[in-house]
Amino acid sequence: MTTLLIIVLAILVALTVFSLVRGVVAFLKTTKIDLETGEGETVTEMQLMQNKAMFARIKYQALAVAVVAIILAISQ
Repeated sequence: MTTLLIIVLAILVALTVFSLVRGVVAFLKTTKIDLETGEGETVTEMQLMQNKAMFARIKYQALAVAVVAIILAISQ
């Protein structure tokens, strides 16, 4: 059981990192587009993408914390 939870935890950590990188890339693209063109339409689109990526990161991070809590409860 613990092995399965550790595998799930590793997957959730990977998803958290992936979402974090997607959010940072969207932020950098937003900044680059804003500096180069000043077009508000593209910036808004990229900001929505950034918000979605950051919400996904928070969701995966919360699930990972829950799995760690379960592992700790089982091990005691």
